[in-house]
Amino acid sequence: MYLIKKDINRIERINEIAFSEFGFREREHLQEWIANEPSCLGEDLLIIQKEFDGFSDTRERLDLLALDKEGNLVVIENKLDDTGKDVTWQSLKYASYCSRLTNNDIKKIYQQYLDKQGIDVDAEEKIAEFYNDDYENLILNKGISQRIILIARKFRKEVTSTVLWLMNYNLNLQCFKVTPYELNGQLLLNIEQILPMKDAEDYIIKMAEKTQIDISNEKKSKSIDIIQYEFWMKLLKAMNNKSNLFKNISPIKGNCLGATSGIYSGVYFQFRIKKESAEVEIYIETENKEKNEKIFDSLFGHKVEIEKRFGKNLIWQRKDSVRVRKIIYSEPKDSHNKEEWETIIDFLVDAMIRLEEVSKPYLEKIQID
Repeated sequence: MYLIKKDINRIERINEIAFSEFGFREREHLQEWIANEPSCLGEDLLIIQKEFDGFSDTRERLDLLALDKEGNLVVIENKLDDTGKDVTWQSLKYASYCSRLTNNDIKKIYQQYLDKQGIDVDAEEKIAEFYNDDYENLILNKGISQRIILIARKFRKEVTSTVLWLMNYNLNLQCFKVTPYELNGQLLLNIEQILPMKDAEDYIIKMAEKTQIDISNEKKSKSIDIIQYEFWMKLLKAMNNKSNLFKNISPIKGNCLGATSGIYSGVYFQFRIKKESAEVEIYIETENKEKNEKIFDSLFGHKVEIEKRFGKNLIWQRKDSVRVRKIIYSEPKDSHNKEEWETIIDFLVDAMIRLEEVSKPYLEKIQID
């Protein structure tokens, strides 16, 4: 920190001091400063308890307990100098203990604090005043909304590393560095948010949210893979009892399962399952687009006969922007619902056998140079 000396257009370093030089202590001083001026942490906080030890089956004490403007409980842990290596674990324990507190618990805790401070005020009224709302309308300490604020002069790397990692899991943690200074006999205190960095706070929060979405999507994807593998096992068993088309095919993790037509390389009979539908298809993907078009067009020339023999209208999918050509029959089905699997498998097996029977004679007649 520097002092601007306007008259000579210079800056002068302000001496940084140690808390111990002036006999400052953690509970008697730093804790009291924050309790009496919580806005020093950059927001409106209502301190509802100091040295709180009202947890069942433990006599552990958290330094300060507060409410923020969103109705979240805020656990504030102060360390005068070095954080030590256990402060993150301690604060997480306290947050877990506080997660059980109800509106009524919070009101009682705050009333005890007010009484101990000799403040003759009703806690319910003070809480209502803080939120500018009727107490009956308030929902405090919702779900896992608890926050943690760590305050120290020096943060160990193991603490900051752990905090950064926990933030990826959408836990609301902040670290504030406190530094005392002396200037001409006056003592100054600088309180600086170092994690998340103030200017990057929104970005870090959004990245943490994205990380959680990515993790959730990955878990969901793995779960779907397992479901699909199990589905294909059951389908192949049913299919192989009625046809040899898929005899040499193994179940996979994915939503498509195909077998070669045995006529042209790159022409497959394929099952496809989706959340909303189940499909059978002729999948045409040879080494070049022109050959795909010739096979597709030859079959399309017999569209009326093929669909008449199949018994249903088919989807003839030809997109000029892609090489692949498809002939599809689809029905609305929820393949993720195991209770419907038997019905879906019966449908797919029957549809695939019919699709092979009606298309193979025409496939065999196609002449490709």
